[in-house]
Amino acid sequence: MAVLQVDVVSAEKSLFSGEAKFVVLPGESGELGILPGHTPLISRIRPGTMKVELADGTEEHIFIAGGILEVQPGKVAVLSDTAIRAADLDEQKALEARKRAEEALRNTKEKADIAVVEAELAMLSAQAEAARRFSKVSRH
Repeated sequence: MAVLQVDVVSAEKSLFSGEAKFVVLPGESGELGILPGHTPLISRIRPGTMKVELADGTEEHIFIAGGILEVQPGKVAVLSDTAIRAADLDEQKALEARKRAEEALRNTKEKADIAVVEAELAMLSAQAEAARRFSKVSRH
């Protein structure tokens, strides 16, 4: 069975390293599915949830706050400022941070600052949605 070496690295740590049969993540232009033998690729990724189907058939879900994807023969590398295992997501914390960012946006006048806060809002909204989705999955 062909597998990919998958590495997910955040600014803080290496979050995941292992073999997988399949990887799905939010690419800049839509969902990207990567199987062993995929064409080499470098792409930006959007905030959202990455699914890694491990060699044993189980799945690992990781929230990524955007970043860069590199695909090489037999290898997938994801570099993200923030990466959090889905099981560790906290919806309430993400919603509180989003409220603070919305308040900052209301008080921001500079165009460059507005763009930064809007990007943070998009990431926090995606994180809250991922936390909501995975908290429902873990309760069932």
